[in-house]
Amino acid sequence: MKNLVFLLLMICALRAQSHVADTFGRMAPVKGGKYLPLYSSDSQRVLVKPFSIDVYSVTNADYLRFVMAHPEWRKSRTRKIFADTGYLRHWTSDTTFDTRLANSPVVNVSWFAAKKYCECMGKRLPKVAEWELVALANERMADASRDKAFNQWVLNWVSRPSHKVLPTVGSTFRNYYGVYDMHGLVWEWTYDFNSALTTGESRGNSSLDNTFFCGGGSFDSKDINNYAAFMRFAMRSSVKANYCVPNIGFRCVK
Repeated sequence: MKNLVFLLLMICALRAQSHVADTFGRMAPVKGGKYLPLYSSDSQRVLVKPFSIDVYSVTNADYLRFVMAHPEWRKSRTRKIFADTGYLRHWTSDTTFDTRLANSPVVNVSWFAAKKYCECMGKRLPKVAEWELVALANERMADASRDKAFNQWVLNWVSRPSHKVLPTVGSTFRNYYGVYDMHGLVWEWTYDFNSALTTGESRGNSSLDNTFFCGGGSFDSKDINNYAAFMRFAMRSSVKANYCVPNIGFRCVK
């Protein structure tokens, strides 16, 4: 009987993934480069080595495959130390969700869960510098940080409320690297999210006071035009590893 139930669940999982099979596991190469974090001088640029990144965010269908293979990460079994009570709250059960969400980014997953998913795929979560390097790109160039139209588009997105039903992956533009939806769908976990913002003292810069952690702090950033980048860093400083948030998903790198 248990084998029959498992078989039926696998069939449901495969059906949910049938129309998104072309998105699963696809990666784009990034040759690396140098990334300048907010609140840094030019001498503090971070060297990013070559890597590959998922073309799309991990979808609900992708994540269903994961929980089928690793039942300890089903919503009814996951320990609260690794994921709070919001874990997969948009799923109707351990292995089911609204079929409209199959090809949408999975959200309500903790950093621990996202990290484990990537590891099981032979990958890892991107570092902040890696994610931000790819996020600098628009359709035409690797670094569009000075493109006013691009910055405004990103800012418009971070200023809007989240969709009740998230759009499918691939809904936004394909950037210079061949990666979709770095902006426009969801925020995303990074491996070192909790080191995204630091205090002035830790950098030997006592001028960075409490405004660093509020909206006014954006005016001290290296690029005052990129308020959206500040918002991402502020978001990362506000979450903990077991938080499950309705507009935070993830993708993997290798």
